[in-house]
Amino acid sequence: MSTSAPSLTPEQFEAFGTELDAIRTRVMADLGERDSDYINKVIRAQRGLEVAGRGLLMVGFLPPAWLGGTAALSLSKILDNMEIGHNVMHGQYDWMKDPRLDGKTFEWDTASPGDQWRHSHNYMHHTHTNIVGKDRDIGYGILRMSEDQRWHPYYLGNPLYATLLATFFQYGVALHDVETERIVSGETTLAEKRDVIADIWRKVRRQTLKDYVLFPALSGPSFPLVLAGNATANLARNLWSFTIIFCGHFPDGVHDFSEEEAENETRGQWYFRQLLGSANLTGSKLFHVLSGNLSHQIEHHLFPDLPAHRYAQISVEVREICERYGIPYNSGPLGRQFGSVVRKIVKLALPPRLFGLGGRSEPEQHDSAPERELVAA
Repeated sequence: MSTSAPSLTPEQFEAFGTELDAIRTRVMADLGERDSDYINKVIRAQRGLEVAGRGLLMVGFLPPAWLGGTAALSLSKILDNMEIGHNVMHGQYDWMKDPRLDGKTFEWDTASPGDQWRHSHNYMHHTHTNIVGKDRDIGYGILRMSEDQRWHPYYLGNPLYATLLATFFQYGVALHDVETERIVSGETTLAEKRDVIADIWRKVRRQTLKDYVLFPALSGPSFPLVLAGNATANLARNLWSFTIIFCGHFPDGVHDFSEEEAENETRGQWYFRQLLGSANLTGSKLFHVLSGNLSHQIEHHLFPDLPAHRYAQISVEVREICERYGIPYNSGPLGRQFGSVVRKIVKLALPPRLFGLGGRSEPEQHDSAPERELVAA
């Protein structure tokens, strides 16, 4: 939700950007064995969990085995998506020159084709972060997540659409590049999206055959138990990734931007938008690993190509810089941040003029941030 943003002078923006550039330069120069050891350790853990999970589900007629197998497979899918797939496909480990970890070719265990995700996420989302009308992560084409999205009776279903998106999140991500709302509005046609849809269908078919046909069939009489275990693991991964990702950009205090505000951005202004458009989650080291370190969404958006396990270390310095420039640093526990996301989903479903809540029916007039002076730097 857009609120009045702090502002910096052009000189302050330049100095702010220079300080953040210095962090990135320093960490890039320090990359080495510590980082390669980390990602290889995570990959070994993920593979071990997958083997254990699928093995236990084969004897799932024993209740402890089914529960253990489903839990292990869920964790495996979460690690594959969050700490491995997401981060590798950002190119965070390209410097290792390891073909297994090449961000341009890596493929992950989810319905979204890697090449499409690299466009919809790496390019579209990270370039146009929280710009209403440009960043399609704002509502994923079906939700109203900003007051700057004009209200329509369709959005009365906001909570229902959000629940369905969370449940089937991998398919929502997969459909990102189809741009269904542009097809509905007539801005593009289904025929123009034929190749995109064909790629999605091939990936969805492969994932479906693997989890819902091949592995259940290999188990013989345990077919329905393995099928149920795989479906539960996919559901757990979907709900977890939806929760972490929505807490990264939609809690209270996160800012939206207009296209005009992002025109002709300097490096410092780009950092400023990434920072105000993101929010962090606090938690244990294990929590950060399972979130793919997207619990440090601010640092991820500032430095998307740095190995994510470095974000915790960087966050201390980033926060200190923000305090000196008077820029809010949005961070909180999962329960509080997700609670505010849920409130926003419900609030923005309501007709703003009728209830006097949750937004406006006309586009918001944004502050002209660069024209105002920062009081305390």
